[in-house]
Amino acid sequence: MTDGESPSSAQSAVLLSDIHGNLPALEAVLADVEAHGSPDTYWVLGDLVAFCPWPAETLARLRALPNVRFLRGNTDRYLATAQPPPVPIRSAEDWGRASQGMAIRCANFRWTVEHLSYDDYLFLRDLPPRLEMEVPDYGPVLAVHATPFDDETNWLPDTPDEDIRPHLEGLDARLLLFGHTHRQMDRVVGHVRLVNPGSVGIPLDGDPRPAYARLEFADGECTVTLCRVEYDREAVLAELERVNHPAREWVGGLIRRAAPE
Repeated sequence: MTDGESPSSAQSAVLLSDIHGNLPALEAVLADVEAHGSPDTYWVLGDLVAFCPWPAETLARLRALPNVRFLRGNTDRYLATAQPPPVPIRSAEDWGRASQGMAIRCANFRWTVEHLSYDDYLFLRDLPPRLEMEVPDYGPVLAVHATPFDDETNWLPDTPDEDIRPHLEGLDARLLLFGHTHRQMDRVVGHVRLVNPGSVGIPLDGDPRPAYARLEFADGECTVTLCRVEYDREAVLAELERVNHPAREWVGGLIRRAAPE
């Protein structure tokens, strides 16, 4: 199915985003999905493999899903282009830690690349930046990683409407799906409903449970269910140590705190 094509009779969808190579979290989410009944389609909103210790296994599991469509996240772009993000410098203290931060980021992405095949690289390289869909009896749906204009801007649950509304003007979508922030959201700004399923692999909203969303389209409306599931975080922390992951302290801290530094 190409962008812009109607998803035929599909009336239910599962949204997954920001898996980040966390295979146990993904398996827990998929088990919960199956417990509620298989969806007509899966929409995966990017950031598939970087950070956690199962990049290739996670990508293979995602690609094996039935009726699945993907788009590219910012970390997928970093991997495919070999251009990691810059280390932000906002103060003298940041500058003092810049060298260490650069080293960890470069080692983190290098480790992930070393554990992916050439076919994995081609898949990440060719991911589209957005998905445009027409849901029967509902209307146009746009899926992106972060915002319609880039893959790194944060639209958080408390971002003021006035900061978001200008970027939605002229947008031909009734429903905008996105991830990136690792925080769940369901709100309406102007004429557009914004839904973020949260992060499967590394939630950052204070709740360490993997997050996803179920969508049901019926009678011209969309019912959104934001979901959380339990999983074994200790298994991820143990595997980070076992493989001697170069960013294990940073990644492990995120998984423990479910919050950014």
